[in-house]
Amino acid sequence: MTATADLLAKGERHYLPIYRQRAMVLARGQGARVWDTDGRDYVDFAAGIAVNAFGHCDPDLVAALTAQAGLLWHTSNVFHSEPPLRLAEELVEASGFAERVFLCNSGAEANEAAIKLARRHAAAQGRGPERRVILTFRGSFHGRTLATVTATAQPKYQEGFEPLPGGFRYVDFNDVEAARAAFAGGDVCAVLVEPIQGEGGVMPAAPGFLAELRALCDAHGALLMLDEIQAGMGRTGRLFAHEHDGVRPDVVTLAKALGAGFPIGAMLVAPGPAQSLGFGAHGTTFGGNPLAAAVARVALAKLRAPALMDDVAARGETLRAALAGLAEEFGLIGAIRGRGLMLGAVLAPAWRGRAGEILDHAAGHGLLMLQAGPDVLRFVPPLNLTEEELADGLARLRAALASFVATTAGG
Repeated sequence: MTATADLLAKGERHYLPIYRQRAMVLARGQGARVWDTDGRDYVDFAAGIAVNAFGHCDPDLVAALTAQAGLLWHTSNVFHSEPPLRLAEELVEASGFAERVFLCNSGAEANEAAIKLARRHAAAQGRGPERRVILTFRGSFHGRTLATVTATAQPKYQEGFEPLPGGFRYVDFNDVEAARAAFAGGDVCAVLVEPIQGEGGVMPAAPGFLAELRALCDAHGALLMLDEIQAGMGRTGRLFAHEHDGVRPDVVTLAKALGAGFPIGAMLVAPGPAQSLGFGAHGTTFGGNPLAAAVARVALAKLRAPALMDDVAARGETLRAALAGLAEEFGLIGAIRGRGLMLGAVLAPAWRGRAGEILDHAAGHGLLMLQAGPDVLRFVPPLNLTEEELADGLARLRAALASFVATTAGG
């Protein structure tokens, strides 16, 4: 048995069978490239599910981590340490709307905190439990805890976990009239929405939709809470995805690219609701860990560089144009949507349901990719992707699509 086969066998024996991982073991990475234990190289267009904003082993992030590792690893939130204090200040300043920050470990934890904050804020306004409904949207994805999977308006993620918590209402994404109707009873205390639905097929909010939600929240005393866990932190060519829509949120949740690969999450809160979670109302053992905060500080500083955002926009346009060319060449792609380096290639009707097969061919040609449901190929490469890495990845994608078409025709 080879070393790779032995490692894969360990996973078969000891992991809970939750994931369907590909039969490879990744060993090291540099920039937008990774190598497996057999020495094969791949161009990484998945970036750890939009996490590795600067690819693999970015020297600035490595330096931040190793320097902090020699100082202090963990204190809990019973005591202060310097990196999270500085990170909180920098997040508030970068946001332009927030007054306070809650640091945690993941996107699900950030959204869980937002849900609790919305309910506690409503209670402070004198709203009873029956008037603390949180509005979310079909196709959304907000996490895997019981509360966040209930907020996730996709039955496939909820099946078998009933009874689910109450107090959530779902309407169709980008349907303004449905959103207005959902507020009619006066029981909505908050809206939780992604500026671009990631798992829901890389579907952007329609022009004006977030502004309509802001107006509805203002009219009904509700909080507008934006889940920017995947779309935020430079992914769309702006530091915050809602900047494209010109809206001012009450809450923004972050994770993924905030730590650029090191686990961290954050909830940013505007004045007013920032006072709703007081002493003892919430907590976390590891949130605000000095190691995570030290890395996130450097990541945030790099993400705020205008030159990087210009590059994201430029690479995104190059990628979009290349996908349009591949759509014309092979007839597999019916539409391309998204912003910046968060793009989805929607399969043409004749090829719907086969995104997973295309990903298999991509891996076989040395390209790591994602899907967003069975009908959409998702592209979320590192934000600092070079022109050479992009060109190499696109060449491998073209070879994979040709292979897929040839195999299908041969079958």
